[in-house]
Amino acid sequence: AWSIERPPGDTAGCTFCHTSSEERCSTCHQRHQFDPAVARHSEQCKACHWGKDHRDWEAYDISIHGVVYQVNKWNPQEFDFSKKLADADYVGPTCQYCHLRGGHHNVQRLSTVYTSMGMSNADRGAPLWKEKRETWVSVCDDCHSPRFARENLQAMDEACKDAGLKYTETFKVAENLMLDGMGEPMPKDLAPDWSGQHIWSLKIGAYHDGPKYGGAQGESGEFRMSNCSDIERICFESVGYWMTYIMKGMAHQSWNDATYCDGSFGMDRWLVKAKAASEQARRFTALEKKTGINWVPSEFWRKGDYLEQLTGTRIVKEFPGKTIFDLCPEPGWLDT
Repeated sequence: AWSIERPPGDTAGCTFCHTSSEERCSTCHQRHQFDPAVARHSEQCKACHWGKDHRDWEAYDISIHGVVYQVNKWNPQEFDFSKKLADADYVGPTCQYCHLRGGHHNVQRLSTVYTSMGMSNADRGAPLWKEKRETWVSVCDDCHSPRFARENLQAMDEACKDAGLKYTETFKVAENLMLDGMGEPMPKDLAPDWSGQHIWSLKIGAYHDGPKYGGAQGESGEFRMSNCSDIERICFESVGYWMTYIMKGMAHQSWNDATYCDGSFGMDRWLVKAKAASEQARRFTALEKKTGINWVPSEFWRKGDYLEQLTGTRIVKEFPGKTIFDLCPEPGWLDT
């Protein structure tokens, strides 16, 4: 949805990776060489796996493991890329060594209990998650003790748990402001989202339910990166960027990323920004009420940011009373 709500030129970084490149051998093996030795270098992952909301390369690159790789990668005695991954004997792990362990191509096999790029917290009880964690430990113990690996997983859990508390509080500040009628602007004053609806952008699934958020029971809003209030954008960045920094940093042993580089310190700052925005809106509302001012949102909110040709606005104009879910109700429609 983040891509759909914006003009194609804005989301080149999304579409070039999240299209056929995901299914091509040449994305990693390089079309004009197709050499497995090339595909075994960590830099092959760099083209797609970097950036604010999936900060894998940066986290690895400045981690202990990444530094070992950068310093030694030219030395074939330390990194012999002519060997198959199953036979690799590296002085430090590459992306491929851990995520494509033994040469298999199912990267998800080495995923952990975190989903949505680290924005969802851990489930510590389900057998599936326990199995995934033990699989992770089995990779780490190629070089480290199993106890060391489990301690790092626990450290990641604690960091993500703290991030979840900040994320919850940040959203609550914005939610209370919206429910009290003081959001600037309110969903009804905005151009429709990509689905053709006027639902609060932070009303995600069952977390916020009912018509007071602009939708019927069970309907979900969508994160807006544009044409939304400042406090909603702050919430989006807090969870979409800084919370992801924390998970990716801890997962790759890039503690600087998890803490200083807009990780936990960034979430602290964005929580302060959300509280400040809320406080200001409440002060303005009190002054307007006392002086009899009736604030009307500016027209540019209703028009939206360059949204005229995008799905939501077109649906409202061409199919009044409908949403994208009414027009495309069949299972799998979004894939086509």
